[in-house]
Amino acid sequence: MKVRKAIIPAAGLGTRVLPASKAVPKEMLNIVDKPAIQYIVEEAVASGIQDILIITNRGKGVIEDHFDHAYELERNLEGNPAKAKMLEQIKAVAQLANVYFLRQKVTKGLGHAVLCAKSFVGNEPFAVLYGDDVIISDHPVTAQLSRVYDEFGCGVVGVKEVPRKDVMKYCSLDVSTVRDNIMKCHNIIEKPTQEQIMSCYAILGRVILPPEIFGLLEEGIKSAIGEYYLTDSMADLGKAGKLLAVDFDGTRYDMGDKLGIMKANCEVALKHPEIAEDFKAYLKKLVKTL
Repeated sequence: MKVRKAIIPAAGLGTRVLPASKAVPKEMLNIVDKPAIQYIVEEAVASGIQDILIITNRGKGVIEDHFDHAYELERNLEGNPAKAKMLEQIKAVAQLANVYFLRQKVTKGLGHAVLCAKSFVGNEPFAVLYGDDVIISDHPVTAQLSRVYDEFGCGVVGVKEVPRKDVMKYCSLDVSTVRDNIMKCHNIIEKPTQEQIMSCYAILGRVILPPEIFGLLEEGIKSAIGEYYLTDSMADLGKAGKLLAVDFDGTRYDMGDKLGIMKANCEVALKHPEIAEDFKAYLKKLVKTL
């Protein structure tokens, strides 16, 4: 089956970017002129996905508002030729896709958040686009992974090599080459110790999963104490020979990290059609003072 549905887990507390995330969800922090989560939804849509479930929690209703019509604002912009393009952009956000919302009522980790989407997904493969990770690419990363799923019919994780000193922040994969940028993933260890590192490949925000993952999640959560990692159930797929890893083409920005947010704004601004040249000139002038 084709990948037609996507889940975006966006229930995290955003503690790494406090105090900015105290009243504004980190997913709504801007990259130039759009909130981070809009970039993620747009990637899913560009990958051929029209049904998207965003997992939220208390205090994140503003995300729902963003993907809804803002009738008062739209009426205010209507009839003003100078603001026609702005009106078109505002309306387009509400028409991107069929966007649904579900609250994760208890904080039990990414594995539990994905399990909350079981009835939405049904018996289909689905994409998971992590709410912390914006990936800018000429070819949407979700589409890159979906093509591999279409060919091989098993789970696919999007990976990049990270510096060895940073692997412990993410996860480590045991991989072997299939061809080009496609690898077999045999095992995954979340937040490994130095001794547990199997490679410097880590999953960075995009995966395609078969529906059988829900059974693995249910079994894992039964015995878990506290947070349950999605990677633990994906590791079970790997051990069963049902998981691939793709070294994707794209630049990933961690929107749960202060430096990641600044990098995203700077690099996206340098390509923004409205401000790129002025911003580039500003940076050149600023660098001379450092």
